[in-house]
Amino acid sequence: MVNKYIRIVGGLYRRTPIAVVEADGLRPTPDRVRETLFNWLNHFWDNRYDDKSVLDLFAGSGALGFEAASRGAGHVQMVESNRAALAALRTVRDKLDAKQIRIHAGDALETLRRMDATRYDLVLLDPPFAKDWLPRIWPLLPGILTDDALVYAESETPLEAPENFELLRHDKAGAVHYHLMQFAALRK
Repeated sequence: MVNKYIRIVGGLYRRTPIAVVEADGLRPTPDRVRETLFNWLNHFWDNRYDDKSVLDLFAGSGALGFEAASRGAGHVQMVESNRAALAALRTVRDKLDAKQIRIHAGDALETLRRMDATRYDLVLLDPPFAKDWLPRIWPLLPGILTDDALVYAESETPLEAPENFELLRHDKAGAVHYHLMQFAALRK
């Protein structure tokens, strides 16, 4: 069931409404936080998204992945396990005719373990907080990241950068801490 709508805040699909389904743990990233994230990315990428490959691992409403596509990301892979959320994601993608977006139904951990040779420039992690996903995700990320890839993560508490990552930015909005990290294995 659709509970509310949010809007894409920038780029080609700006102002497009996105349905937010009612589901446990699903909390769309607020507009202000998305604006901050993409300001950070603009700084690191010099506003150039066209050659970037993005993985939205806990897509939920798709707010982060659709925002990346709207700003010109060349490839966006969304992963979601909730059926109602998947249907809503597909509806928005089809409405936008966003051919650069692929939607995968499945569990985040299993999907990561079975990833092919695709490498991502940006991974978006906004998991349900109650299930403590991030400690299980971090060790699997290096195998799918490009050199100097960026990882965005939301959490209930401030995060320290895990091994092979460098914390670039951190902020807080309400009860949510959000972080931008860079894959740093090659610089050690």
